[in-house]
Amino acid sequence: MRILFIGDIIGRPGRDVVAAELPRLKDLLKPDFVVANGENAAGGFGVTRAIADDLFGAGVDCLTTGNHWADQREILTFIDDEDRILRPRNYPAGVPGKGAGFYETRSGQHVLVVNLMGRVFMDALDDPFAAAEHELGACPLGEAADAIIIDMHAEATSEKMAMGHFCDGRASAVIGTHSHIPTADAQVLPGGTAYLTDAGGCCDYDSVIGMDKYEPVQRFIRKMHGSRFTPAMGPATLCGAFVETNEKGLATRIDMIRVGGRLQQALPEL
Repeated sequence: MRILFIGDIIGRPGRDVVAAELPRLKDLLKPDFVVANGENAAGGFGVTRAIADDLFGAGVDCLTTGNHWADQREILTFIDDEDRILRPRNYPAGVPGKGAGFYETRSGQHVLVVNLMGRVFMDALDDPFAAAEHELGACPLGEAADAIIIDMHAEATSEKMAMGHFCDGRASAVIGTHSHIPTADAQVLPGGTAYLTDAGGCCDYDSVIGMDKYEPVQRFIRKMHGSRFTPAMGPATLCGAFVETNEKGLATRIDMIRVGGRLQQALPEL
């Protein structure tokens, strides 16, 4: 199976680069399933119904999120009825939405997507490792699912790497999100799980993690809030990863993707 994972989509520049580049990536890579993190898609904070529909129309099959998933309060009115949008699985019981989705590809294969959120330097949610264990136990790779994709939305690289090793051999891919900066450690772990600490953001990189740089810089200098963060509005780079799996659902390769904008470009060779 071929899987395309797109990192955090940040504001209009992120949405625009996905709309512009995803059709070309689908023609080139022919993915069976496309996952994108959409928690920053609406002005950098949350996702709306209209934006989600635009991303699905562009070719995204599943939207994961993270700590900003409910910043646009309208999501609470539709997330229970929209199986293609996930919020972190380790939120307490009773929170709207769900943290894992089971999907069928156009060729009839089955994909489990699990959205987790770290606890180090973030909100103290329930244990993401216990949540992962529950989902992997309930839907074993190679038996119930042809592929399992885990979005580990976390601040600490150590927590993301620990999750990769925890799931090694039981998931097709563990890919980190949240920091909006693509890391250079794409690898297939010893047990056959593709791993990347952070897929990066789909954003203008003449910025501070996708946000207009003036306000973040001033906050560091003055230790005071001046105004709300807003996305940087220059040309964006689409960042993500491409994963191929074998008949057992284990990864045979993972490649970085960077297209558009100011970052050095990277595309898999097939």
